[in-house]
Order: sequence, then structure tokens, then C-alpha cells
Amino acid sequence: MKEHVKLGVVCLARKTFDYETALSIYRSKIQSKLKKIDNVEWIFWDDLVIEVSDAKQASSTMVAEQIEGLVVISGTFHLGHLILELNNTVRKPLLLWGLYELPYNGGKIRLNSVCGLNLNSSILYKAGVRDYSYVIGDDIDNDWIDAIRIIKALKNAKIGLVGFHAKGFFNLDVEELVLNKETGITIAHYELDHIFEYKINEEQKKKRLEQMEDIFDLSMLNDFQRNKVAELAAKLNNFMEENELSALAIRCWPEHAQRFGISPCASMSIVQALDHKIIACEGDILAAASMLAHKAIGAETPFLADFSQVDFQKEFALLWH
Repeated sequence: MKEHVKLGVVCLARKTFDYETALSIYRSKIQSKLKKIDNVEWIFWDDLVIEVSDAKQASSTMVAEQIEGLVVISGTFHLGHLILELNNTVRKPLLLWGLYELPYNGGKIRLNSVCGLNLNSSILYKAGVRDYSYVIGDDIDNDWIDAIRIIKALKNAKIGLVGFHAKGFFNLDVEELVLNKETGITIAHYELDHIFEYKINEEQKKKRLEQMEDIFDLSMLNDFQRNKVAELAAKLNNFMEENELSALAIRCWPEHAQRFGISPCASMSIVQALDHKIIACEGDILAAASMLAHKAIGAETPFLADFSQVDFQKEFALLWH
């Protein structure tokens, strides 16, 4: 299921163009289409924004509603004061939306919407604003909506780093405060012993053993290995829930095999597939963030794998982890 977001929508216009038709398109066609998009709460400013006073009222409402992004439709051409007022007050990512021109009958251009979009874009760019995108046509840009979903998911994320990155994987290191500034992600540090020594009961381990029997061929595993996989799966899931973690990034080797008795891969996959938790290998924080982003736009079970071999003649690829 995609991340739920709250988005605002305003429609700009100028009375020297066919503003009444623009209002009709906005209220009937556009709002109707937008309401069909899953996991979005829409805050519509139902009237046209024509004067600066309209923009002030609309932007104040959007701030009060705590929207996460603002769709600015150029219903017709309009003046540049409006986008400045909206952006200066709302301070959220913007989608500038231009409409197709209505059929030309030799008279006055009816909407001139795309010209309004270009005006807005130029004003924002020269004002130093960069967190805006644009779309022209009958439909909203769903990729922009998904980008807002990702922004929200990362902004509220708490990633647990268990241990450190894997030995020699210097490229996985991150500057935590820069990451927090750019995305909002908070990193919580834990030692491997926090997982190894985490307490679970026998019933929780038994449940995981039953799940393993349904998922895997266990014929080549001994009882010690089976119990350890089940135990670790229960520990990982419960640890994440107790600490309210959005994701884990685990130093999965070499200490797991040396000190806990197994590699954690199977346990991690059980928790990811059945409990829909995000767990990244090798202490890879950015991989965990990427998986959170993938989940925010609808991925059911994000996972990591090494892309090891491609056979173009037989058309297959080998991935493992």
C-alpha cells in the first residue's frame, strides 16, 4: 500500500480569459479524477485564485491543513503575484499544472494556460526555488505524487544501525547530520548484542519455526540451525517494534556466523516477507532508505540482492544474497 499523503490544489485564473470554463473544468473534470487516486487526501480550494487576496486566503488554508505538497493549476493565464504568495506562505513542493488549450475558433485564446505555467516556472526559478515540477495535459503527474510519498516516508523515518557497516565497505558510511538535513531520517545506533541477547519466548520462536516449514525446504538443516533462524527472526521483528524503527541496517557478517551461529539472511527474509519490515544488509543505511522509498510508492516486499551474472543468450540473470 502506498504512503498516505495530504495534497492541496488551487486553480489560478484571470478574468480577461475564459475563466468560467476553467472553473468548470477544475470543479468537474479535474477534481473528479484526483479523487480516484488511492491514499491521497485532497484539500481543494474550490474557488478560482485571481487576486492576491485570494492567494493569501488559499495559502493560509493550506498551511492550516498541513498539506505535504501543493498542486498549482493554471486554469487560464494569470499574474505572477499569485505563485509568489502561495510559495512564500505554503513552503512545500509544488506541481505546476498547465492545461491543454481549448479548440481555437479564430477569436481570442480562451485559456492560455501553458503560458501561465511558464510564467510561474520562470518566477520560481529566478527566485531560487527548485522544489517544483510541472506537467501539461489532462492528468496529474503521478510520479510527482509518489515523490511526495517518498519525502514523507523518509522525513518520518528512524533507521536502526546495528553494529556498523560490513568490514571494508567504506562506501556505505554516511554523514548522519547531512542525511537528516536532506531527508529527515534519524539514525539510532545499537550493538549486535542488542539483537543477540534480545529476549523472546518459546511461543514466538515456535511460530517462526512453523512459518519456516511453510516457506523453505529445511531438509538440509539440523535442529540447531532451524532453531537459530527462527529465534533470530523473532528477535529482529520484536526488536524493531519495541524500538519503533522504520528500518534496520545490520552488520550481517562476520559476527553473526561467528558469534550467533548462523548468517542472518534467512531470518531477515522471513521478517521482510511476512511482517513487511525493512531490513538492509551489511549496515547499508542508504539501502535501507532506498527500500523505504520503494515501499512508500507501493512495493510490497523491497529486498536487496547482488546482481552477479547476466546471460544475454539464455536471457537470465543471477542475483543472490
